[in-house]
Amino acid sequence: MNQVKDRTYTITDYLKFIIPSLLGVFLLTTPLSINGEITLVVALWTDFIEKHLGAAMPTIAVSLICISFFGAVLTRIIQPAFVLQNSFLRAVFFVGSIALTTRGLATIFGLFSLFQWGPEWIWSNDTGGNILFGLLTTLVAIFFFAGYVLPLLLDFGLLELFGTIMKKVMRPIFTLPGRSSIDSLVSWLGDGTIGVMLTNKQYEEGYYTKREAAVIGTTFSLVSIDFTIVVLLKLDLANMFIPYYGTIIIAGLAAAIIMPRIPPLSKKADTFYEHAKPHEEEVIPTNVSLFKRGMEKAAERAKTTRFVPVLTSGTQNVLTMWLEVVPVVMAIGTIATIIAEFTPIFAWLGAPFIPLLHLLQIPEATAAAQTVVVGFADMFLPAILASGIESEMTRFVIGCLSVTQLIYMSEVGALLLGSKLPLNMKDLIIIFILRTLITLPIIALMAHIIF
Repeated sequence: MNQVKDRTYTITDYLKFIIPSLLGVFLLTTPLSINGEITLVVALWTDFIEKHLGAAMPTIAVSLICISFFGAVLTRIIQPAFVLQNSFLRAVFFVGSIALTTRGLATIFGLFSLFQWGPEWIWSNDTGGNILFGLLTTLVAIFFFAGYVLPLLLDFGLLELFGTIMKKVMRPIFTLPGRSSIDSLVSWLGDGTIGVMLTNKQYEEGYYTKREAAVIGTTFSLVSIDFTIVVLLKLDLANMFIPYYGTIIIAGLAAAIIMPRIPPLSKKADTFYEHAKPHEEEVIPTNVSLFKRGMEKAAERAKTTRFVPVLTSGTQNVLTMWLEVVPVVMAIGTIATIIAEFTPIFAWLGAPFIPLLHLLQIPEATAAAQTVVVGFADMFLPAILASGIESEMTRFVIGCLSVTQLIYMSEVGALLLGSKLPLNMKDLIIIFILRTLITLPIIALMAHIIF
């Protein structure tokens, strides 16, 4: 059991915590008003990249996928000493058969989509083309930005502060350590993909157990506010943002309270990542101020942090996301969108929800049913399919549900599978269904109140 230690810290220690942490919060979560529009620094960054490198970004993304695949193939065949003896390179390129197959598929899908080779159903704008040109180009830019900005939140004490002052909220309500509140904030105001990156990094460093990491990754890697607005606009409900987002918050909180307490998340082991040194939560006596102790822990962390190792770690984090996660998103995202667009599988899977939608008195239940499951492939697909539904209430329900389901394979789902988090495809399918069953009745109730 960790005990509170009395230590004295200088103003320099506190400034070393405060300045980088505030800079990280500003860069990742602070809304800005630019030309009358509310935006984020990460959005300005992606716009900058789009403006100056937009035409080259698909080629860059496919090049990264090819490096990932052929580097892994050569490592498997030649087994060069400089790769096997370097812990970072070994982790990236010395991979198992499943990862190698995934990277091989990603290479095929990426090249076919970039050059429009092969069958159109692979590279069309609704499948591989959508993943490459509509998603990966943005992700590559975001990963670069986040890889160097996340250390400002991770390594200078902010998580130690929030981990201490939020433990009395996060642990009893969500069964999580207080520091996980930052993951939620980054996802909510920034981007869910950055939230997954943050969670994965914390898990690898021994701050979360397997169960905690799985819960955070599938419960708190929320869809960012700006993307929920895109869904709302597609559904022609722009005048309903407040009730729309209010409903999402209520349903999302209910899922966040229930999901950690039921399988499969509740069955995950409360043990740490095998290659990490565990950092267990400190037990703080009741007579000690949580804020004061949090500031002391933040200053302690900042005092021991060195900038060069942080920069090196950021570079490795960027390369890891580029070479490990981007191929998974390309492969899984393309397969999921192909299934959604060219097969009736999601319509069949949605059929059992027709009686439930009738029971909840949702108009046009049959048309709405196929959108319930298709969100597993891509969060935007339900909005596309629902845009022709006449009932505003039904479109409202579909829009809220597509956000609260959270697990969609074209982005967050693929990122989770590509990370070190202890989650597999079976877990994600079950979690998606459970989140649907938990949030749908709540959303329906709110819809009846609103309409």
